[in-house]
Amino acid sequence: MSHHPQAPPLRWRAELSRQDWKSFAAAWLGYAMDGFDFVLITLVLTEISRDFHLSTVTAATLVSAAFVSRWFGGLAIGALGDRFGRRPAMVLSIALYAVGSVLCGFSWDYWSLFAFRMVVGLGMAGEYGTSVTYLIESWPRRLRNTASGMILSGYPLGGVLAAKAYAWVVPHSSWRVLFWIGILPVVLAVYLRRRLPEATEWQRAADSGRRPVSATAVLFSGGSRRALNVVVCLAAAVALVVVLRGQDMAVTLALVAVITACFVALTVQFAGRLWPVVVALMVTVFCAFLYSWPLQALLPTYLKTSLHYSPDQVSDALLYAGCGYALGCVLSGYLGDRFGTRIAYTGMLTASLAFVVPVFALGSGHTVWMWVLLFMLVGTGSGGSGVLPKYVSDHYPLNIRAAALGFSYNVGALGGAAAPILGAKLAEPLSLGRSIAVLGVALTALVVLLVGFDVPVRVQAAADRRAERAGLPPRDRLEADAYADPGSGARIDADPDPGSGMVPGAPAAPAPPTAPAPPSDPAPPTGTNTVKRT
Repeated sequence: MSHHPQAPPLRWRAELSRQDWKSFAAAWLGYAMDGFDFVLITLVLTEISRDFHLSTVTAATLVSAAFVSRWFGGLAIGALGDRFGRRPAMVLSIALYAVGSVLCGFSWDYWSLFAFRMVVGLGMAGEYGTSVTYLIESWPRRLRNTASGMILSGYPLGGVLAAKAYAWVVPHSSWRVLFWIGILPVVLAVYLRRRLPEATEWQRAADSGRRPVSATAVLFSGGSRRALNVVVCLAAAVALVVVLRGQDMAVTLALVAVITACFVALTVQFAGRLWPVVVALMVTVFCAFLYSWPLQALLPTYLKTSLHYSPDQVSDALLYAGCGYALGCVLSGYLGDRFGTRIAYTGMLTASLAFVVPVFALGSGHTVWMWVLLFMLVGTGSGGSGVLPKYVSDHYPLNIRAAALGFSYNVGALGGAAAPILGAKLAEPLSLGRSIAVLGVALTALVVLLVGFDVPVRVQAAADRRAERAGLPPRDRLEADAYADPGSGARIDADPDPGSGMVPGAPAAPAPPTAPAPPSDPAPPTGTNTVKRT
């Protein structure tokens, strides 16, 4: 594949206005505080296990608890962002995860902490979908991989701040104090409400009178549909909680089938004939979380229990890992704009495979080498995901982008719920370090294949061909055609003309009444559009 035709120059920053940087700062700060609140639980698992008398596997489910609610938060808050604007949705997200973090500090047993972690997950999901969508729609189009990578760099730096707070606070007080600090993002929420401008593309579409699609309105309008989908959501939530609590294989597989059916049913309703690509992206993101989250969730536990690191040493190790993560996100974003999103993502992931085994082969006497290797491993592996939001959002039209991105990403993020539990279970026959390494290598290779061959695009194209053979009519505005022939390596631009207010591939709006066009000049077929390399 050739180089990206619009590679950013070395002085790309000169193309950004003061308003672009204000948009970035507001979205980045929100995502950094999101990372701060979310990482707290991973740092204090050993202390919580001791106070609540939990096993390692049971304690790991507290990390997973936030993922149980993320899928609904991504759908609901993303839909609010599509309907009322990205700014109010961002404010709501920040308030939710800040309040949830404070409540965690008041938990009195396992189940109360599990419930409060679910509140954190609601806010985190909304923050991811709305902040990423906000920034991507505010920055110049050809710098949006860079924007995606830069905003994701906020999450690990928020985690670094949490690690330093852990070293300063927990040895001298209690793990509960660390959660109470989570109220700080509320200050940011007030700032956002008063000063943040709306996303450029969303505002342009709203000013043009184009009504965005509300996923919640689609799913919960009408008596019978509302009642049915409430049951579906409750069934998915209950099944997720039961699975996380640990069951035998037959029960687990049955519950996973129920969960999958629930999510596909919701997807078909709000995404229409785009549901195949939404589901394919869920699978891709699920695998991405499975390769990265065993390390992110269990690294502090591994360092404390297997290598016997002190709190200060754990904090230093996470500092280097977080800095690598942040720099990797920025690098992958720049490479994505220069060479293409898929090339940047798969290249970074492939490079990360060289560092997995060395990290977990080191003993406790090689602290400096551990810092260096963690910097490289997390920088290339987790840092490569800096372009993942751009990769996912490119598959969706503007009017369902925040809801579809939030839903598909956060359902896929259930891989993060499974990851620490799977890592802890594999540690029983192996060891904690080996289980993290095995999951990292196997799932990284799988994601490279899924993204490298652009499997979501191929799945949607196959579904479109089946629909054409069945004689179905072209998709309407909600079911926008965003794809070309996957064999060509090309894809329809998800929003080729941001000023037109058109959903890509949708039928053109009716022209004003005029004289009919001559028969010799037929209209082009519906769904034709310009393609670009990715």
